[in-house]
Amino acid sequence: MRSESPGKLPRHIAVIMDGNGRWAERRRLHRIQGHQAGVKATRRVVRAGRRLGLKYLTLFALSTENLKRPKAEVSALFDLLREFIRKDVDELVSNRIRLGVIGNIGLLPVDIQEMIAEALDRTHNGKAMTLIIAIAYGGRDEIVRATRKFCHSGKKNLTEKEFAGFLDTAEFPDPDMLIRTGNELRVSNFLVWQTAYAELYFTKTLWPDFSRRHLLAAIREYQRRERRFGLTRAQLGSKSR
Repeated sequence: MRSESPGKLPRHIAVIMDGNGRWAERRRLHRIQGHQAGVKATRRVVRAGRRLGLKYLTLFALSTENLKRPKAEVSALFDLLREFIRKDVDELVSNRIRLGVIGNIGLLPVDIQEMIAEALDRTHNGKAMTLIIAIAYGGRDEIVRATRKFCHSGKKNLTEKEFAGFLDTAEFPDPDMLIRTGNELRVSNFLVWQTAYAELYFTKTLWPDFSRRHLLAAIREYQRRERRFGLTRAQLGSKSR
């Protein structure tokens, strides 16, 4: 695929894919039909990110809180996850997209855990883009699990850099930008450590309607912002010289 970059891209974009249920309700459809439409939007955005030359794309697919929803809906979400893995891994491989998965994977059904392991193995040579799916994920849960890993490591004098090495995202750079669809103005326990300096972008567009055009609009907004990471403009200017 050729690059269609609109300019300087964020290295890593994370997305809270919100609005599937409301999209379905507005059309008097069942909620699962909204999730099915959301899967189609996911494919569109992954393909768009690959064409644009994005290096990392993280999608919030299923939170630890989502697992508390009615059993029928959770079961349907698991079925959609199975379908996505079965149908899309071949496309990821052919487009040199590496798959990453973060979250408390042990909370998932065993067959899905096995499917994820196989998908990770099949795509591990992908160099064009890394697609990270957050499944059974919660930011606070991740920090607690990372803290347990540190306590069992025997290490002392913990630094921020060392602690980041115990997180699910240890091998990935922090997101430069966090997009949330669905007109909700919160981060909902998503990458709470990693997004400390991410640019936040909220849109009224519901996830099933999100397209390449919306992704480009978010990127253009990102390009208009000045990222100082706590420094002054004068300090940034001196660092660039």
